Amino acid sequence: MARSPTRSPRTVPGALLTTFLVAASLLTCSQPPVSQPLRLSIGTGGTGGVYHAYGAGLAQASTTRPDTEVVVLTTAASVENNRMVAAGEVDAAFTLADVAALAVAGEEPFEEPLPVAAIARLYDNHTHLVVRADSSYETVSDLAGSTVSVGARGSGTQMMAERLLELEGLEETGEQGVTRLRLPIDASARALEEGRVDAFFWSGGLPTQAVSDLAERVPVRLLDLAEHVPDLVEGYGGHFSELPVPAGTYPDVPAVRTIGVPSLLVVNTSMPDRIATELTRLLFDSRPRLTGFHPVVLHLHPRSAISTLPVPLHPGAVAYYREVKYAHDPGG
Repeated sequence: MARSPTRSPRTVPGALLTTFLVAASLLTCSQPPVSQPLRLSIGTGGTGGVYHAYGAGLAQASTTRPDTEVVVLTTAASVENNRMVAAGEVDAAFTLADVAALAVAGEEPFEEPLPVAAIARLYDNHTHLVVRADSSYETVSDLAGSTVSVGARGSGTQMMAERLLELEGLEETGEQGVTRLRLPIDASARALEEGRVDAFFWSGGLPTQAVSDLAERVPVRLLDLAEHVPDLVEGYGGHFSELPVPAGTYPDVPAVRTIGVPSLLVVNTSMPDRIATELTRLLFDSRPRLTGFHPVVLHLHPRSAISTLPVPLHPGAVAYYREVKYAHDPGG
């Protein structure tokens, strides 16, 4: 009697193997994706400034979300922040839009194009030129022969200050020169209070806490800078606008017109799309809590947040904005 052929117990018939693989595929597709922890470091600016307050708000808001952590780093702000993002030293950072545009283009003070992309346009910064209320200074040109803090080295404030001083022909040396100190915002305010500087520049949202605190201790005022907007636009691009600093923004400080520049939150172009999408989601989901840290957060809105050119939006951020649009407009 012929023996029946035997089959190895490790051999699976082709039809059965196909059925198994299809079933496994369907089972996998039916499960929700496993969420991965979101761990991010954010470069901000000096303590007493709005970037630092905004970053601290995001860090605090992240504590209410499972598997999310945001670490805030104090930095010199815009110029340094773009370099740190490009080098992978931080995951995200705040910056002035004109500085980020120079980073993307590889123009001075950057040596080459940097891989920087935007998550959102946040709000408009206001350029401050702060002097004592009883001083004789009325215009930038009046600063000839004075000592001025132009902001921290590597900051957007320093870049703006140098541009304005250059427009007025105020070099760092000579009889009509301006002696520059490069101090962060808190140190600038203390220097004016102590008489070590005659004025200081600052670029930040309204109000900036360090300026508010100074105005409580020492009578100060801001110089009107609106006349410089056309020259800045002509020389450096269309990032600049004329904006008001309303009376009462700072204690007993009269209203002036000044220079506005948008602020952005930026990341490296190599950031995975999923991470960029979740960072954008965290930013907008945290908006109600962030307003308790600073009122500039009220300006955050998806419609304005996408206006970041010439700095491109990160594809992950684009995915979030499309998601929000479709959520409110299913027709696309």
